[in-house]
Amino acid sequence: MLVVKERLHFVLVHGFGGGGWVFYKIRPLLEKLGHKVSCPDLKSAGIDSTDPKTIQTFQQYDQPLFDLLSTLPNNDKVILVGHSSGGVSLTHAIHNFPHKIHVAVFVAATMLQNGFSTQQDFADGIPNLFLEENGSEGNAKTDPTCTDQKQLLNDPELGMHLCPPEDIALFSMLQKEGPYQVIRDANFKEDRGADVVPRVYIKSMHDRVVIPKQQESMLKRWPPSQVYSVESDHYPFVSKPLDVFGILIKIAANVPCKSGTWPV
Repeated sequence: MLVVKERLHFVLVHGFGGGGWVFYKIRPLLEKLGHKVSCPDLKSAGIDSTDPKTIQTFQQYDQPLFDLLSTLPNNDKVILVGHSSGGVSLTHAIHNFPHKIHVAVFVAATMLQNGFSTQQDFADGIPNLFLEENGSEGNAKTDPTCTDQKQLLNDPELGMHLCPPEDIALFSMLQKEGPYQVIRDANFKEDRGADVVPRVYIKSMHDRVVIPKQQESMLKRWPPSQVYSVESDHYPFVSKPLDVFGILIKIAANVPCKSGTWPV
């Protein structure tokens, strides 16, 4: 049985259209072990009432996450976990708060290196879910405005085909529009120092949103320290919560002492 050396602080970052509520299965599992868990709503997400049309920059969108990290005591660090487009928020946080992060964990997430241009590297600023395994494009080819984020809002089953029906119903009721243009246009200056933060990637092997082929492409472009796999859809913390929980506990057990280094 893995032994966690200390009680840690997990910060869970949702993707587009979600909110801190999406982690309702994982949060109590971590808290039961005594860990602290924060699930911030990014600007206009979850219970934040900001009109997404008023958000002009990615900095504004991520401000709740930045506020949380900036108010941590001087010697405190977090395990930062991001899902889907929340991976872009993780890159943003790594760029701005490397000294506040033990490890960044990308869960079926967009993992793009600092210095990337969303317009240049990926269509619509994120991996295009309409790129099928054979490399051909689907709906995006006939309708360039038909993006994965909008499709997920209209059809939650697209990303949750392995989830229980009650979870699909919950997501369909609580998901909301977000500042799509701001996320699509996100870009950060190159920062080689960002690699001081260890990264772990959790692959979702039956993902229809960020398909395995796209996940592999991101892993090759910016190799993380460790890679895990879950036999899940795009929402592994919903369809396979115990699997994700087990991986997070493994990661927590490997968090180095203050004078140590991250195990590769």
